[in-house]
Amino acid sequence: MAQELGRVVFSRDRYARSWSLGDRSNPKVKTPILIQLRGDPELDDYLAPFKSFTDNKIPATISIESKLNLSPPDFSKKAPNWQTSIGHVLPPSLEEADAGEPAGIGPLLPVSWQRLSHDEELVNPDLQPGIVVLVDAAQLAAQPEKLIKAIHVLKHRFPGSLLWTPGIGGPDNAAVLCWFGVDIFDLSRSRICSSSGAILSVNGPRMPVDSMNESSDMDVQIEQWRQSLASIKSHLSSGNLRSLVDKQSLNSPKLVEHLRIHDKLCTGQDGLLSSHVDKEKQLDCSSHSSLSDPVVGEWCEFISNSYQAPKGLDKVLILLPCSARKPYRFSKSHGRFIRAINNNSCHEVMVTSPLGLVPRDLEEVWPASHYDIPVTGDWTSDELLRTQNTLLALLERHNYQIVINHSSMKLSTGDVELIETRNGMSAGQHDALEHLSSVVKDALERFEVPNRRNNRALMDTFASVSRKQMKNDFWLEGVSIRGKPPFWRLEKDNTQIALWSIDRRGFSFSKAAIPVLHKNKSLSKMELKSGIKWKGDIFYSNIDSFDSDIKSGNDILVYQDGLPVGLARAVAPAWEWPTTGGRLAKSHQRL
Repeated sequence: MAQELGRVVFSRDRYARSWSLGDRSNPKVKTPILIQLRGDPELDDYLAPFKSFTDNKIPATISIESKLNLSPPDFSKKAPNWQTSIGHVLPPSLEEADAGEPAGIGPLLPVSWQRLSHDEELVNPDLQPGIVVLVDAAQLAAQPEKLIKAIHVLKHRFPGSLLWTPGIGGPDNAAVLCWFGVDIFDLSRSRICSSSGAILSVNGPRMPVDSMNESSDMDVQIEQWRQSLASIKSHLSSGNLRSLVDKQSLNSPKLVEHLRIHDKLCTGQDGLLSSHVDKEKQLDCSSHSSLSDPVVGEWCEFISNSYQAPKGLDKVLILLPCSARKPYRFSKSHGRFIRAINNNSCHEVMVTSPLGLVPRDLEEVWPASHYDIPVTGDWTSDELLRTQNTLLALLERHNYQIVINHSSMKLSTGDVELIETRNGMSAGQHDALEHLSSVVKDALERFEVPNRRNNRALMDTFASVSRKQMKNDFWLEGVSIRGKPPFWRLEKDNTQIALWSIDRRGFSFSKAAIPVLHKNKSLSKMELKSGIKWKGDIFYSNIDSFDSDIKSGNDILVYQDGLPVGLARAVAPAWEWPTTGGRLAKSHQRL
């Protein structure tokens, strides 16, 4: 253990993670970090806890030395200290060629594009390095898609390892690279800028301003790094790193390209996103790039292809504008809409960007209850196209007889009757609300839509949430609702099996729910190793198998020897589970 790197994830957001290094009870430093190279000025230990040297031999040898006591079990000396051969590294364009001289294997793992293509040692399940070095990152960054694909492969193959991409990081792109999964950076670009008389700032390279008495000295360069890393750590711990990434990606066209490729690669991927988030988390949709965010893409795909309107609610569809306040129904504008409609037997769906459509029965779940977007009343062509396509897909899978449009977006409904209620008026204007009320009343009479009891409406909402956040809503069969809003209890055979949690915006299950959830296969599952006694939380060392679709925040059925033994709540998505140290799921209930 003396040359192991003590590490545990402190905060995470998809592939971006902040690792606590050293003793988990008293960590010495948190990533992202710098690594000090030969010729660098001396850096503070909290900023650069490692030094790295590469010799001039062929093939070269790379070594990493720790400046702090980071090795378990006693953390008593400066360690780990590693050394390994880089091997022969050919240009990425020669990917079909085998370099011949293999690189080293061990806790320090140098990897190149060729090695990913040819070295079978990389698939050895016993290989669990502490730090992976993508040695040809600078060459890969210049070629379309290769850098992003290489990082993506390495994160999934070695989820418990720190990643260093030498030579490409700077204060101007560190947030984007961290979002991709990079943990360690160096001063290579900053030194080049300094020698050229430029400052590598958080906004990109620029010349010093004489009137501000600026210089391009390395002290200035390091201060830019200090500000950049502090901002990344702050945004990552608050769950808002993506907003910083969107801003920073505009520093260069290449960063925009890399981010788009990354988003495309992540879209539709199992075991990456979250099903539940902290109530304080916001999805910042100020940037146009939010349209390509996998969270947004997953929502639109679900509404278009999987969403089912509550039974009996697919006759009269009312399209309403969104509101800044979430959930929408708590806003003043939606209070007026609800009073004007004066019936809960219509299907209310909000028109918004970038999510397209948000049904009333899903307005409380992530990301519908957490996104923030500037409201101008104008729509881009991309926003119009996304919403239009989502609406047509929704209409195709349901039996709506009429669509009442009270939103500001002009939409086509195909063969389904469409009535516009605003006709140039604002949504909250008295005449517009009167028109909405009249049209809704007429539609309910014309299509003989029966009233829906409040208890039925609440159960319909819980069923919709179950279909979105869980595998199905079968577990609700025979369940009754008790209590007062917002603290609803769900009972079966006079036994409480769940609570509706307003903080979680989802269900909190009791021990009595385990047999019901097991019978109906309503949750993702994991299997504990046979023969161990389950104590505490879930770590990769006690896992035998797990479903690949587990999201952060998911409730999970825990099995052992094929039988359900409890519930846990994922704190990490499935891609991290194979070898990531620290708690992966929090124990929730045990039989």
